[in-house]
Amino acid sequence: MSRAAQAIINLPALVHNLQQAKAAAPTSKTLAVIKANGYGHGILRVARALSHHTDSFAVASLEEAVELRDAGIQKPIVLLEGFFEAGELSVILHHGLDIVVHHRAQLEVLKQQKPADAKLNVWLKVDTGMHRLGFGPQEVKTVWNDLKANALVESITLMTHLANADDRQDSYTSTQLQRFDQCTQDLPGPRSIANSAGILGWSATHADINRPGILLYGGNPFNIGIDADVDLKPVMTLQTQLIAVHQYQKGDPIGYGGVWQCPQDMPVGVAAIGYGDGYPRHAGSGTPVLVNGKRAQLAGRVSMDMIGIDLRNTPGAQVGDPVILWGEGLPIDEIARCASTISYELMCGVTQRVKFVEKT
Repeated sequence: MSRAAQAIINLPALVHNLQQAKAAAPTSKTLAVIKANGYGHGILRVARALSHHTDSFAVASLEEAVELRDAGIQKPIVLLEGFFEAGELSVILHHGLDIVVHHRAQLEVLKQQKPADAKLNVWLKVDTGMHRLGFGPQEVKTVWNDLKANALVESITLMTHLANADDRQDSYTSTQLQRFDQCTQDLPGPRSIANSAGILGWSATHADINRPGILLYGGNPFNIGIDADVDLKPVMTLQTQLIAVHQYQKGDPIGYGGVWQCPQDMPVGVAAIGYGDGYPRHAGSGTPVLVNGKRAQLAGRVSMDMIGIDLRNTPGAQVGDPVILWGEGLPIDEIARCASTISYELMCGVTQRVKFVEKT
């Protein structure tokens, strides 16, 4: 019998979430962000499920883009960090990939290239305040002119990235938008501003092309609750089974270090999941799980292969019963908060020994 840990990937939920992004910004095109192996969901299954529903895809590396092309994905693909060295340009041109240009070093490489039969669609990254990648507002027009003069460049899309859009009370998003508008107002071409939080929370950021990421997978892009009229569905449900149920006495320590002790005589379960599967080690006692669809709590430290579960609220639980760690009925954002992290990290951290099962 194989190990019970599974990640159930609900592809209809993925498509549903994309439709939510479209409904929030019906006049914008969609660039679905599927980097980091589709946020841990499997880049090919995500791309295939969304191919008929999105205008284009975005990834972080050339390897991801080539994998998509080799699998027959023909939609436009944007390399969000552009190219890392000149030798990649021939592969980029061969596969018809779009590139983000965010640094002078990339400009210099492009200037040195000879004209080719194929041309590049370039996304010019403007740093309006994220202070990570991109050209400052004062440089944008000069860089745009340099790109426009380059015979290798076919088109230029202007883009920026929002730093604080997850906080709808923070005015910095409006400041970034104002900076972007000011430094690009005389330049032609499409614009791309909104990420997931921008799409759902800042209608002023809806430009020609939006870039949904975490919302596609059912994660909340905000630092507080999501609006009631936004219906995001979890795409990944991480689940396993109870492999042991024991009766312990008051004061008995559970797991490594004995950091949690039974407050009374009680049943404690052991489930086959741990940090070796990508379940967060820093999820402390009290972190919720579902046992037979009912809430229970972690008891003791997460180990590599197993967790302890306080079964006082789930009488009758026995070996073989299903345990859900996050997903349907248990939001991943709640687990992330318990582990002092974010849902992105949990999704991306599920390891290869977990069996992925598509729900279509």
